[in-house]
Amino acid sequence: MNGIAIRAERLGKRYWIGQRREVATTLRDSIGRLFHRSLKNKNPILPLGWSVNTSSEHEDFIWALRNASFEIKKGEVVGIIGPNGAGKSTLLKMLSRIIEPTEGRAEIRGRVGSLLEVGTGFHPELTGRENVFLNGAILGMKKGEIKAKFDDIVTFSGVEKFIDTPVKHYSSGMNVRLAFAVAAHLEPENLFIDEVLAVGDAGFQKKCLRKIGEVAGEGRTVLFVSHNMGAVRSLCDRAILIEQGGMVLDGEASEVVSSYLASAVSGASEGEITWKSDEEAPGEHGVKLRAIQLKQEDGTISSVFDVEKAIRIEIIYEVKASFIGLRVRLGLLTSMGEMAFQSVDKNVRRDTVTPGRYRSTCIIPGNLLNAGEYIVRVGVGSPEMKRILPDREYLTFQTTGAFGYGAKHPEKWPGVVRPKLDWVIESIQ
Repeated sequence: MNGIAIRAERLGKRYWIGQRREVATTLRDSIGRLFHRSLKNKNPILPLGWSVNTSSEHEDFIWALRNASFEIKKGEVVGIIGPNGAGKSTLLKMLSRIIEPTEGRAEIRGRVGSLLEVGTGFHPELTGRENVFLNGAILGMKKGEIKAKFDDIVTFSGVEKFIDTPVKHYSSGMNVRLAFAVAAHLEPENLFIDEVLAVGDAGFQKKCLRKIGEVAGEGRTVLFVSHNMGAVRSLCDRAILIEQGGMVLDGEASEVVSSYLASAVSGASEGEITWKSDEEAPGEHGVKLRAIQLKQEDGTISSVFDVEKAIRIEIIYEVKASFIGLRVRLGLLTSMGEMAFQSVDKNVRRDTVTPGRYRSTCIIPGNLLNAGEYIVRVGVGSPEMKRILPDREYLTFQTTGAFGYGAKHPEKWPGVVRPKLDWVIESIQ
C-alpha cells in the first residue's frame, strides 16, 4: 500500500429484515428471544443458537452498500456525498470497524479517528475529561501525548465549565463539540467525519470546517460525509457519489458535486422539487419539507432568470409538532461553493407554531445577482432546538443578462453580486 492510506475492495453490508438470522449472545437473550418468537410467530421452540426463517428468500434482507471499491492516497481529503439512506454512513462505520462488512475487505494504514454520531465513543457515566483520555488511549496514544493536547481540546470545544461533568448530562451540541475536538486534536492519521456538524451552531460549524482544512494541510487523510456541497467543494480534492447502496461517481470534487446536484432534481420539473410522502420528504424533529419552487415575477416556475428581474423562492413545509419561534433559513451558494448570502424568515414567530402546512417566501430583487449558476440551500431552526432540519442544497438556477448596459458590456463581471447602484456625478469646481 505504498502511498495508499485506505483501500476498499468490493465492500458490502447486508441487513436482515424481520426475524431472520436472530443471533443470541447470552443465555438470557436466547431464552427471551425464543419465548417472544414462540408467542408472536407461533414457531416451535428451537435449541439455543438456532434461527427461523420467517420471510421469503427474496424479501428478508436489504443491501445498504455493495461493491464499493476505491483507493485513497495519504493526505487526500475525500467527500462522500449522496441522498439520505444511500449508504454513506454504513461505509464509514465499516471503515471505522464499528460494523463488519458482509462481503469484501478494506485495508487502512494508520490510526483512525471517527466522528460518526453524537457521542460516539463516549462513556455516558464518565466525565468529559475522562472520555478525552479514554479516546486517546483507544487511538493508541500515550498519556503524555494526550496531556499535551488536552488544553487545546477543551478550549476548542468550549465546554471548559463542564469538563468534569459526566457526559450523560451534556446536550447534543456539547457532545458534538467535544467529540470533534478530540477527533481532530489527537492526530490520527485518518479522520472520518459524518454529518454530525449540523447539530452545532453556525459559528462552531465554521470553526470545524477551518480545523478540517488545517488537518488536511498537515498531510492527514480525511473522509468527509456531508450534505453541505459548498464545504465539499472548498475542502475536498475529490468526491465519491453514493446512491442506492452503490458507488455512482468518483472524481474531482466540483464535477461530482455538480453531477449530484443535477441528478437530485432530475425527477422534478425545472425550478421545482416536491416530496409527496413522509418517507421521501427531508426532515426530522417534527418538520417535513414538501416543496421548493423558483418562480419568475409572473409566478411561472423556472430555473433561468434575467438578472434584472426578481426571483421568488417559495418553501412549503409541514409542521407536525408545536414549536416556539420556528424560522426558515435560505442560503444561496455559487457553483464553486462560495456563500453568496444567507437569509432568515424576517417574520420570526416568537409565539407557538401549531401543526399544519406553511409557505415561506423569499424574494431576491432584480439587479442584485451576477450572471451565473447558484445553488439553493434550505434549513429550518428555532431558538429552542437550533437546527430542526439541517441545511442542505436542493435546487440550482441560472441568472443571465447584462443589466441593460449595452450589448458590448460584458455579461459576467467578477464577484458574486453585481448590483445596479445609483451614482451621483456633480461638478465641485
